[in-house]
Amino acid sequence: MKLKLLISSMALSLGMGFAGSASAAGGEITVVSWGGAYTKSQVEAYHKPWIAKTGNKIKSEDYNGGIAEIKAMVEAGNVSWDIVDVELSDAIRACDEGLLETIDHSKLPPAKDGTPATEDFIEGTLYDCAVANIVWSTIFAYDKSKMPEGPKTMADFFDTKKFPGKRGLRKGAKVNLEFALMADGVAAKDVYSVMETEEGIDRAFKKLDTIKDDVVWWEAGAQPPQLLADGEVAMTTAYNGRIFNAVAGEDKPFEIVWDGQVWDLDLWVIPKGTKNKELAMDFLGFSTGTEPLAAQASWISYGPARKSSAPLVGNYATNEKIDMAPQMPTNPENLTNAVQNNFEFWADNADQLNERFNAWLAK
Repeated sequence: MKLKLLISSMALSLGMGFAGSASAAGGEITVVSWGGAYTKSQVEAYHKPWIAKTGNKIKSEDYNGGIAEIKAMVEAGNVSWDIVDVELSDAIRACDEGLLETIDHSKLPPAKDGTPATEDFIEGTLYDCAVANIVWSTIFAYDKSKMPEGPKTMADFFDTKKFPGKRGLRKGAKVNLEFALMADGVAAKDVYSVMETEEGIDRAFKKLDTIKDDVVWWEAGAQPPQLLADGEVAMTTAYNGRIFNAVAGEDKPFEIVWDGQVWDLDLWVIPKGTKNKELAMDFLGFSTGTEPLAAQASWISYGPARKSSAPLVGNYATNEKIDMAPQMPTNPENLTNAVQNNFEFWADNADQLNERFNAWLAK
């Protein structure tokens, strides 16, 4: 379905949204996200239609994740971000620490058939202080023009003898520990039970030791496709949508390996104390409506968080020959050996494991 067709029907399906806030035309909110192809998908599917509908403005900013900046703003009483796209474990932590506004899910727009939002969102995507927009995953990828007989499993990613060359990894503990354990033979379903033990964490770091000297570390989502394109790495972990965009939008010869993918959610949160709470709430309601979520999925290969959005996901916005459904992390064929990020584990352990990771990195 074309974005322009979706936009024309948004007003009908979104109902009243968060009542009254959109009428305050002339306001401006700062929307913070991850940049690159992902932010572009939000600009096309969320920002532009909301601006056209309300007459308000959006200032778009990028960041690299985490809650440190939100915490600093809230504690200083000087909040300049109005709505932020965060990972689930960060949403839980920030909410627990009192850094976020609570959200009334009953005011989220219903599906087109009237199904309440609380029934329409995929289970596990609505939280006291957060509303999910996408299902995404961290995968690894390689350049098939340079490696025709490329890797097939997570174990291959760690096998620098069979597949020589540098590896790209996100600079942090999360996901890398899961990948390391799967590469070391731990079944996907058992990853977090192993990580609950000190021996399991030791095992993960020991596996990371085997490729440490061959790693190029990345922090921003736009970096992995560039590392591959420049030949700086033979393969790299990445957000699946960034690799899809490089293939579909830039004609790069990259191949995604779905084995061992760690899938997750991204969610909207509103920092506590924003001066534009009403407008931010309206934007949140608008952007998580059925059609906007489906529209975003036509720009990047992240699955929408609402059930009613899935049937509306059609072809790639700039190339109608590409069916988007098979590109999603939630496509059954891509889930045969996958791990859902355990947000409770990371909410409880992120600080100490990142501290250990940084110490390991400095050795």
